[in-house]
Amino acid sequence: MDVMPQQDPESGRPPEPSPQDPYVMPAEGATAVPPPPPTLRTTLRRAAFGAVAAGVLLAGALVAVGDGEGDGPKEPGPVERAEAATTAGSPASLSDLTALIGDRQKWVESHPRDAPSLATLGTAYVEWARRSADTAYYARAEETLKRSLEARAGERGNGEAWVGLAALANARHDFLAAKRWGETVKRQQPKAWSVYPVLIDAYTGLGDQKAATAATEKFGELRKGVPALARTAELYRGQGWREDALATAREAADRATQPAEKAEALHRLGELAWERGEPEEAVAQFDAALRTDAGQHASLAGRARALVALERTDEALAAYQSALEKLPRPEYALELGELYESLGLDGDARTQYTALREMVAGAKRAGVDESLLLARFEADHGDPDEAVELLRGQWREQHRSAAVADALGWALHRAGKSDEGLEYAQRAADTGVRNASYAYHLGMIQRELEDYGPARRNLEQAVRTNPAFSPLAAPLARQALEALGEPPPGGPGDMQPPPPPAPEPKPEPKREAEREPESGAGRKTKPEAPAASSKSPAPAPAASQEAAAGSAAPAEGGASKSP
Repeated sequence: MDVMPQQDPESGRPPEPSPQDPYVMPAEGATAVPPPPPTLRTTLRRAAFGAVAAGVLLAGALVAVGDGEGDGPKEPGPVERAEAATTAGSPASLSDLTALIGDRQKWVESHPRDAPSLATLGTAYVEWARRSADTAYYARAEETLKRSLEARAGERGNGEAWVGLAALANARHDFLAAKRWGETVKRQQPKAWSVYPVLIDAYTGLGDQKAATAATEKFGELRKGVPALARTAELYRGQGWREDALATAREAADRATQPAEKAEALHRLGELAWERGEPEEAVAQFDAALRTDAGQHASLAGRARALVALERTDEALAAYQSALEKLPRPEYALELGELYESLGLDGDARTQYTALREMVAGAKRAGVDESLLLARFEADHGDPDEAVELLRGQWREQHRSAAVADALGWALHRAGKSDEGLEYAQRAADTGVRNASYAYHLGMIQRELEDYGPARRNLEQAVRTNPAFSPLAAPLARQALEALGEPPPGGPGDMQPPPPPAPEPKPEPKREAEREPESGAGRKTKPEAPAASSKSPAPAPAASQEAAAGSAAPAEGGASKSP
């Protein structure tokens, strides 16, 4: 018979484990699990045998026994749908994911040494925590995956538990640990497609674009279809290839069949439209995602951003509040707080900032590192020096993505260290990503350093890319552009022709008495010292040079690089 979940699948929350559940533990962080061995001697034949055995056991747990009524195939239930989505590398709906968790919990109560089922349950916990922002499930995921490895070691074919630990490490922003787990599986089973998504996330978090690109290409070779298209679209997006990202994302949306998969593809199209500065299109895509799958809660926040750009403020506030209720992520609290601040509602803004700090503290207790988000908040609304320290710690841990580089550059600028901040802000821009905030930060740092031409160019790029990229920063970008004014007429200052040389004074003709007498025919007079060539410009007085340099400084500061 079918093993059904222990609660209404539409309740939106997995069942709570019983008090005797051995898989609940305090949060320790992904790196608390002993690292995988540096080398693996297990043969691929043993790994393949383990994978087949796991599939047989899992299929036996999930496939329902027919009741003898009717000859047609049984309609798949929520557990089967969730398992099918996972096997295809696609997201399951929250209700189906809830059913899968309930099914696995019930199964492992009577089969505590079933390593594949424990790996499935642990990985499902990770996915639930990620998509519900309920970080308490990360501790359950960690303990369940450890139990799976105790029942069967990774070297004996339990690579899926290692993949689950890599996914957990990524969710906790421990990208080095995720990389170690993922590469361990890749060495053992290089053709196991399931390891490549976690490797892509790990490499992206570490800022290793080359490795992320190679992993995305390999994933596309091993796993065709919508999952590969989705990953490829994200790769193009991160490299600033907008047209390619849009075309690939549209193909993924067109080919998606399951509601959760379709909704995620539509959400991606909404994000791309928002980043292009097309809020109406973004709202349409986010609305379509929510109609397709009401559990696509991230689209509520995306919709709120686009509504702000359309000056539909009341609707935006309601959308943000709904997003925070259903998906309490600290970044949404920061965005809502900044919207309140832009409206002059400082009390409401402080409430959201307090909520943000509480969410970050709760995430830390669950082993989640939210240093990047907290530093972004501190740089603009708190202590910039603290933001610098947080981000330097991230950099030391090799978290060198474009997001970390941009945040560190901006925090250094806000802390009065614009010279140092310029290096990191430029590094973020050099990745190619088309992000209006990155261009704004770089432009403001260059303006502070009196590098006016590049500053103007980057600020123009920010407002051109997305005129409403932030309710607080976008108006500041426009004000800074107005203060810089238009580029000087006639081209860059350092390309102007030099001023004409001062005319040489003509020597006065000698009086007749001063001429030397000739001693004989053909005798020449004594040559005079050669005069300065009339073709060589005379040096201008020092005071005039300083005055000219001072008056031309703003133009030279970047006009040569102005568009």
